[in-house]
Amino acid sequence: MSNITLTAHIIEQIKEESIRFRALNTEIAKLIVGQQSTVEFIVLAILCNGHILLEGVPGVAKTTLIKSAAQSLGLGFNRIQFTPDLLPADLIGTLVYNAKTHDFETKKGPIFANLILADEINRAPAKVQAALLESMQEQQVTIGSNTYHLDKPFLVFATQNPIEQEGTYQLPEAQVDRFMFKLLMHYPERDQEKEILRRNLDTKSLHKVLDIQDIFAAQKLVEQIYVDEKIIDYIIAIVYATREPKYSGLADIAEYISYGVSPRASLALLHASKAHAFLQRRHFVTPDDVKMVAPAILRHRIALTYQAEADEIRPDALVDSILNVVPAP
Repeated sequence: MSNITLTAHIIEQIKEESIRFRALNTEIAKLIVGQQSTVEFIVLAILCNGHILLEGVPGVAKTTLIKSAAQSLGLGFNRIQFTPDLLPADLIGTLVYNAKTHDFETKKGPIFANLILADEINRAPAKVQAALLESMQEQQVTIGSNTYHLDKPFLVFATQNPIEQEGTYQLPEAQVDRFMFKLLMHYPERDQEKEILRRNLDTKSLHKVLDIQDIFAAQKLVEQIYVDEKIIDYIIAIVYATREPKYSGLADIAEYISYGVSPRASLALLHASKAHAFLQRRHFVTPDDVKMVAPAILRHRIALTYQAEADEIRPDALVDSILNVVPAP
């Protein structure tokens, strides 16, 4: 009887806290016109403690969107502008010699914040991008012989211009895999752009709607969302379809996939599906939750072959094929 009472209490908490996180969408929408799907994925990333890679041409409000989210949450925020001459020490910090004490002191870098905006991350060379690996996975950095834990929550929201733009570098696969979501931002619709011109707002007009304790409480609730064994099998089937398309009824796309997604993608599908169910005020995951988050999780993890590039096949098209063929429970 006590278990039933506890479950009912958790269900009610999920419904109440979900409404509060929906308020975050509303607050950001005061400044950002359109991009509702992108805003929702930012909320999902916060609930999952995951990182985001935002791709879009310059001027589509990538930076403004992330700054708006940070202000609405009252999180410690640092922006790091990635450039070709940036050094790893500029990111994580370094040891500085103190002439008075005759000893080295640690000078922490801008990565010590709750939310890091890695602006135009693909404009810096691989050695700088690699400096993010330890912080994104272990939420710690090593300076000299000492290891420092980062504040929680720790989120990296990176922006990048499409790789076809001049002066950009390809991100290392190991780093790309650490981003839970890759989101694509496009030009606004005609009526949306008209609304942008009508507005005269900045981030100062936004109010703090949640705090860190609210985030921690919601993350604990998300962990308790029920996932049926059939949903887990469905996630595994999707993942294996990217690795072995020939044996998953997808022989027609096998020539386009060099290699499939990692187990990190499986975990991301599970956690993000639970977070999506939470935002829908549900205490259980459905196949639609998995389908909703799958493209943003898989598109940057599927490695394309030269044939795919020659035929101008995009990862999203492959993900759609997989979701259409793999049977949902």
